[in-house]
Amino acid sequence: TEAGRVYYESVSRALSGMDEAAAVVSELQDAPHGRVRITAPADLGHWLLAPSLGRFATRYPEVQLEVSLTQRIVDLVHEGFDLALRIGKLADNRLVARALGLVRAGIFAAPGYLKRRGRPRSVADVADHDCVLFRSVSGRAVWELVGPAGRQKIDVRGAVAADDNEFIREAAAAGQGLTLLPIFACYGREKDDLQRVLPEYATVGVPLQLVYPTARFLPKRVVLLRDHLLKELPPLLKV
Repeated sequence: TEAGRVYYESVSRALSGMDEAAAVVSELQDAPHGRVRITAPADLGHWLLAPSLGRFATRYPEVQLEVSLTQRIVDLVHEGFDLALRIGKLADNRLVARALGLVRAGIFAAPGYLKRRGRPRSVADVADHDCVLFRSVSGRAVWELVGPAGRQKIDVRGAVAADDNEFIREAAAAGQGLTLLPIFACYGREKDDLQRVLPEYATVGVPLQLVYPTARFLPKRVVLLRDHLLKELPPLLKV
């Protein structure tokens, strides 16, 4: 009956609220523990997440971190993920998005390559160099940079192209040519195997966000990791 249905729904909501309240009390009393699942594109996982998660794991050894690195857009709700790194605008109203900053890319090359071929002195010079390219569907590579002379587009060429930024970074470090990489990906390597070229130029920034499902209650372990990443990652995007 209709009355029975209304009664059942009311009782279900009440029981759900009691379960949630019990979970909150347990979380407040216990040390952080349990599993947190997080997903991100592979390059962001290697360059941003891995070092930061290592520090979190040292601080909270009872929290198990499960990381999935993939280029596809994971459905956090249906696939049971707690957190994700996403580039670009959020189009899912089931998720909360917290801004981390803007991802910008710059031109990098190995010292050996620059010694052999010379260092570009202008954006126009880049077109005369070998480049390690991110493979595009069109087969044409155009780098768009913003700097003192405004926005400039360059047609670039090269014998090496790939669809993985980690491969591209290592190929450039091996002296295969100039390449365009997120600036944070080369932080700490500039005096070693990669050097910034034309540092006054970079790509237009693309938003990077930490997202998680909308929920009335987040486990303590998820809140701690969320806040840890919100504190640690933004400074890395400002280099």
